[in-house]
Amino acid sequence: MTLVVLTLLRDKTLFTSVMSLSSYEDDAGGDFMVGSFQDFGYGTVDQENEATASSSDEKPRILLMGLRRSGKSSIQKVVFHKVSPNETLFLESTNKIVKDDISNSSFVQFQVWDLPGHIDFFDTLFDVDKIFRGCGALIFVIDAQDEYVEALDKLNMTVTRAHKINPEIKFEVFIHKVDSLSDDQKIESQRDIHQRANDDLVDAGFEGIYLSFYLTSIYDHSIFEAFSKVVQKLIPQLPTLENLLNMLISNSGIEKAFLFDVVSKIYIATDSSPVDMQSYELCCDMIDVVLDISCIYGLQDDNELNAFDDESASIIKLNNTTVLYLREVNRYLALVCILREDNFIKQGIINYNFLCFRKAIQEVFEVRQKMLASKTENGTDHQVLNGIAVNKDE
Repeated sequence: MTLVVLTLLRDKTLFTSVMSLSSYEDDAGGDFMVGSFQDFGYGTVDQENEATASSSDEKPRILLMGLRRSGKSSIQKVVFHKVSPNETLFLESTNKIVKDDISNSSFVQFQVWDLPGHIDFFDTLFDVDKIFRGCGALIFVIDAQDEYVEALDKLNMTVTRAHKINPEIKFEVFIHKVDSLSDDQKIESQRDIHQRANDDLVDAGFEGIYLSFYLTSIYDHSIFEAFSKVVQKLIPQLPTLENLLNMLISNSGIEKAFLFDVVSKIYIATDSSPVDMQSYELCCDMIDVVLDISCIYGLQDDNELNAFDDESASIIKLNNTTVLYLREVNRYLALVCILREDNFIKQGIINYNFLCFRKAIQEVFEVRQKMLASKTENGTDHQVLNGIAVNKDE
């Protein structure tokens, strides 16, 4: 047993963190062994999962588009490569398509394409069908600190042309670099861009296209929350995950629960209650603490044992009687819950309900893998995110 007690001061709040790497008596099975976090990131798919892993061409794509120096590459580096925001100041402008394969054995399987802002990809020199036909979402980044008239013109051109090629694309607009703006300026910028962008679409005869707008910055958690919303739209079984989380919190006295991809800190699902930004930030910080402590203190001298496995857990008690509770679901997914200290007295019930929740998630994965294997045998094209299936009765 390894026990680490931390006392941290953050935003005038005292944290007392109890990091427990003890064993829980559960019989959830050994299918969810968690790998070492020494080289934590999106690596190759486990050998046992290679049969069900789809090729890169079959994965839905998220396109990052916008004018030059709008912050597309910085977003990609911070969210998916754990690069410090300050280090992105030295990034050069992108001159070619940069592809990131985001792969693990859970729901988060897609490609992120960073497209240079100075190139017209609708030119006849490019195969627009290949670029946009398999696209699940198109994120257009607008620099809020710059004049955005040109950006809005390119947004309108990009959306209208891409919609003609693939009407199923989800269009997302990141109003980026808002960290230097006041709250009033943020609201005014979002209102102005929202109004102009939709008016341009109506004038072009595309009033049926829906645009989603987000205020983002790489210097806070807003970029992670925005990407979470984008990824969730690409998961057709999101209602199933939300229902599982709703059942978990209602039977365990939990106030809020997130299902996190721990590499990127994107939450792929949460319960039906509204998301509070401060709660989300606390959960993100908890994941960072757990990973750091696990990698430092969780490894044995021979490094043969994983720093973090399916028996690992973390409990953080705040001085306002709030408890943060983390349990690993599989190698890349973690459940992070927020509850009152009075309700945490029933920790045994919470642990049991978590095992039931994890088993349900495992069954969803198994159904998906069977569907993918069946489609592969029949030679049917599929996409990983769109291929997740559950029984109709569920």
